[in-house]
Amino acid sequence: MIATFGDQKITVAEFNDLIAGLPPQYQAQARGAGKRQVMEQLIQLRILANEATKAHLEMKPDIQRQIEFHKENILAGAEYQNIMNSVQVDNAAAEAYYNLHKSDYQEVQARHILIRFKGSPVPLKEGQKEMTEEEALAKAQEIEKRLKAGEDFATIAKAESADTGSGANGGELGMFKHGQMVKAFEDAAFALQPGQISDPVKSQFGYHIIQTEKIASKTFEEARPDIETKLKPEMAKKKVDDLQKAANVKLDDGFFGAPPAAPPTLGAVK
Repeated sequence: MIATFGDQKITVAEFNDLIAGLPPQYQAQARGAGKRQVMEQLIQLRILANEATKAHLEMKPDIQRQIEFHKENILAGAEYQNIMNSVQVDNAAAEAYYNLHKSDYQEVQARHILIRFKGSPVPLKEGQKEMTEEEALAKAQEIEKRLKAGEDFATIAKAESADTGSGANGGELGMFKHGQMVKAFEDAAFALQPGQISDPVKSQFGYHIIQTEKIASKTFEEARPDIETKLKPEMAKKKVDDLQKAANVKLDDGFFGAPPAAPPTLGAVK
């Protein structure tokens, strides 16, 4: 026995059953340091519910409507989860998605040297002078030539890069995916072959000289678990939409207003 109130007792098994019925965001708290607080709240809820039953509040029409609504809400959530568990992503659909979104499963490892110009949000490095955009481009082009002539990238990055964070590490940025860097930088990094050094690439931060070190792509089999996670909710939504269509739902436009117009398709654009 882990808790009592009035003539009621709660065992460990009953407590675990109560926790299992909570929303997922509360379950971890209820099994950890917050379990006393959760138990106290559950006991308070049960005491108040018992008092409401003694007062026959469940007989009031407005309370009955709320009980019915919450019952339907719980059942609807359970059925949606049942649909999610039952839908299967077939191999053809998963492979088609992979082929259309291959870039989502690419990563690049790169390093850079940033030459800042006036107006950049990057703080001016101590000992470096404020440069115009033209001066920064000229310096970036000079550094590009030095690198392509064989000078050490890490050494120049530590001395010259305005990005002090990566500069201290030889310009290293680690692995990143599409969408994690500004577009101009990303486009250049993914376009380079491993070991290749870019021309100066302009962004709002300044001019970047980029060296791509490695490009990694997940195979279809490696990406499949992620693809299933993305596609299952879409498939479940389609099943729910099909259920609504089969139910022949009709709404009074005079009361609710007309439904929003569907967006035009490409075929309708002249």
